Amino acid sequence: QVQLVESGGGLVQPGRSLRLSCAASGYTLDYYAIGWFRQAPGKEREGVSCVSSSDGSTKYADSVKGRFTISRDNAKNTVYLQMSSLKPEDTAVYYCAGEVAGTNWCSLDKYEYDYWGQGTQVTVSS
Repeated sequence: QVQLVESGGGLVQPGRSLRLSCAASGYTLDYYAIGWFRQAPGKEREGVSCVSSSDGSTKYADSVKGRFTISRDNAKNTVYLQMSSLKPEDTAVYYCAGEVAGTNWCSLDKYEYDYWGQGTQVTVSS
């Protein structure tokens, strides 16, 4: 069973950038689609972005299109979320999630994923 650990969160000013990492252990990520989700206080957990297991297919929520970029480095067993032009409304706990899947599948639906990290806090504030 794969274990996922997020890192890279922190406090950042509006307009700045931050890169989150989702590192896997216990199993190779080669066969897993990975999604990034976030949950702000009092709100539902929402899908931000996802990447398929091997052909690099990606999806983005409308709220982050053009600002966030997801990528994966299977050699390092890590998936990244590069976040640029950050806004206060991006403040949330960010989670990565994994699911064994075919080559071109990924989803922004949290119910599609079985494996979750513990989350990392991102706060965008001046």
